[in-house]
Amino acid sequence: MARMVDVGSQPDLSLGDGKLRVSGNCILSDVHDSIFLTPSETNQGTFIGVKADHQRRSRVVFPVGKLKGLRILCLYRFKLWWMTQCMGTCGQDIPCETQFLMVEVPDSCQFGEETEGGEGLSKPVYYTVFLPILEGDFRAVLQGNAHDELQICLESGDPSVQEFEGRHLVYVAAGVDPYNVIEKSIKSLETHLKTFRHRDNKEMPDMLNWFGWCTWDAFYTDVTAEGVKKGINSLEKGGARPKFVIIDDGWQSVAMDPTSSEAKCEDSANFANRLTSIKENHKFQKDGGVGGTTDSGTGFCQIVTEIKDQFSLKYVYIWHAIVGYWGGVKPGVDEMDQYDPKIVSVVPSPGVESNGVCFVLKSIMENRVGLVNPEKVHLFYNNLHSYLASAGIDGVKVDNQSILETLGAGFGGRVKLARKYHEALETSISTNFKNNGIISCMSHSTDALYSGKKAAIIRASDDFFPRDPASHTIHIASVAYNTIFLGEFMQPDWDMFHSLHPMAEYHGAARAVGGCPIYVSDKPGNHDFDVLKKLVLPDGSTLRAKLPGRPARDCLFSDPTRDGKSLLKIWNMNDFTGVLGVFNCQGASWCQVTIKNLIHDEQPETISGTVRATDVEYLGSIAESGCPGDCVMYSHRGGKLIYVPENTSLPIQLKAREYEVFTVVPVKKLSNGAAFAAIGLINMFNSGGAIKEINYERNINLSVRGRGIFGAYSSVRPKRIIIETLEEEFDYDERSGLVTLTLRVPAEDLYQWNITIEV
Repeated sequence: MARMVDVGSQPDLSLGDGKLRVSGNCILSDVHDSIFLTPSETNQGTFIGVKADHQRRSRVVFPVGKLKGLRILCLYRFKLWWMTQCMGTCGQDIPCETQFLMVEVPDSCQFGEETEGGEGLSKPVYYTVFLPILEGDFRAVLQGNAHDELQICLESGDPSVQEFEGRHLVYVAAGVDPYNVIEKSIKSLETHLKTFRHRDNKEMPDMLNWFGWCTWDAFYTDVTAEGVKKGINSLEKGGARPKFVIIDDGWQSVAMDPTSSEAKCEDSANFANRLTSIKENHKFQKDGGVGGTTDSGTGFCQIVTEIKDQFSLKYVYIWHAIVGYWGGVKPGVDEMDQYDPKIVSVVPSPGVESNGVCFVLKSIMENRVGLVNPEKVHLFYNNLHSYLASAGIDGVKVDNQSILETLGAGFGGRVKLARKYHEALETSISTNFKNNGIISCMSHSTDALYSGKKAAIIRASDDFFPRDPASHTIHIASVAYNTIFLGEFMQPDWDMFHSLHPMAEYHGAARAVGGCPIYVSDKPGNHDFDVLKKLVLPDGSTLRAKLPGRPARDCLFSDPTRDGKSLLKIWNMNDFTGVLGVFNCQGASWCQVTIKNLIHDEQPETISGTVRATDVEYLGSIAESGCPGDCVMYSHRGGKLIYVPENTSLPIQLKAREYEVFTVVPVKKLSNGAAFAAIGLINMFNSGGAIKEINYERNINLSVRGRGIFGAYSSVRPKRIIIETLEEEFDYDERSGLVTLTLRVPAEDLYQWNITIEV
């Protein structure tokens, strides 16, 4: 039997007697003789390989072994560009295009142990991850078959590329902490592949920390220079000051081929259009471009200068597709000829097609793509980005990235083409923009994920669709589960939303716990400033949580959109508090038959569940003992402060499309016998994000950002509270121990109030 060496408490992965085991517990049975293991260089996991001496093709499917009776979480691409979650218990539940698989393996070799809350017995669990990766010019992905077999699908995307080694196709690792094993796995692959970097090793753009506005859902492709100014001004007048703006699709110079037909659906772009110039179109030129004006000094340069000066904007980002525009670059145009564009066919993999071809992909397939010669793509990006940078643009949102995998025929395959484009793109970003100014979008294929060394922000799910009532709960669940995987590569972006919308608070609360940039796409004059003031401080900054927000451990294998009984809990951390969002996402899901979001339950029931302090996975890291112990939990919607003894759970009920956000804080025992916990700005969704410093020398000293009602727990009434040098009035609730006081609007941006509490 081939075995891996056990490293400390590292579970032992082994293959023998036709079984893949973790510490003696079977994961896969009836494993084929052609399958073998190769330990990783980091000794954190192992690679699944396959002996395939006589199978040399551009696409091959290998059976591995049978998976039965274990709970699984799959993250698979339901569209070419986007992943979503799927849960199951056997191999046939694994969809095509599964890029991340986690299996819950109970340790049958151990006796049951009492759970934290004393609620019955449970066995230790090993969380085992399977990560199909890139090997040479091939990309691996997982799928299941009708015999419950886990399969590896290996493809190059170019019929002429057929040679592969087959030694390092799927990385497998296991551990008792699911978040830790995933993080270590991606870092191990970073060492192995050397083609990408983990999120921890990337520069995070500063725009993440500020409130923004995007033009897309406000104007779609009808955006104009005047519309941009109206949108920013409308928000600023109401007290929600955008500090970054994304000028989305609609600014570029594009045209269709003479033989093309318009490919447009509702408010979408025309996917038959191709780029004809790197410069802005007439809508962003002086006087609308009348008379053929193309002077850059009166185009973007003038507009960007005006909005930055008038509204004190920090950053202006702009949209473009990775191939220039949706249909690529137009051949036969003088300005574009230097990039040697050629019209090429769009050929999705059979796995993508089996999951359904959406309107966007169908349109691009029908019209094909004008692809810049891969040898000229460095020049193309540099010319485009240097022009934008000269006009004052600070970064780009690069869309439609996964289309590259469909264009690999004749260029050495999908992996080689994607890597060439991403290297050129990131080189240009580094050359032309400061602070790593790029947002990756429509980029969930592993071709892109394992080829990115610098891009640090990634759109984490399909779009926010303001007029699709089925989409909103689906959106929140998809982002949360996708983040389990994507969050190891980049900081997930939960997308824009509308502040004036029936689901605005629901979306806002999710973004507050997501650790993501917070931005809206409101039409001018259509805002709910009560919602925005829970997210945005007067200076335009936000209280961003520190990590990518992920589902709580007891949600990892439950389906909060379809099973009719589960709530979705999303946790995150601040410097001195934890934050836990709870959402009822039941009632709608993606339908592969109709290829659209579908409401499957018009009246979802109220869902009951429990919350506990330890749902915030890393809460112990901010507790004095390293263990959360007794905590307080403050409910944002309920407005209640609850003292939660160690290992205690609280009941919660949420109606359809309802949410709650809890600020969770370990209780500090003071030398005088009193107990204290700082909560933060309780009028904000992420209250605890306001607390930047805290120490307990003699008195309790805090540094707090923002304005509004500051709250804390104290087991005794404070003797007095001083803000800066002045003693301030405060309220104290004897029953709950809630201390509240009001912080004024600070005169300076990012100002931190110095608060001293004597107890």
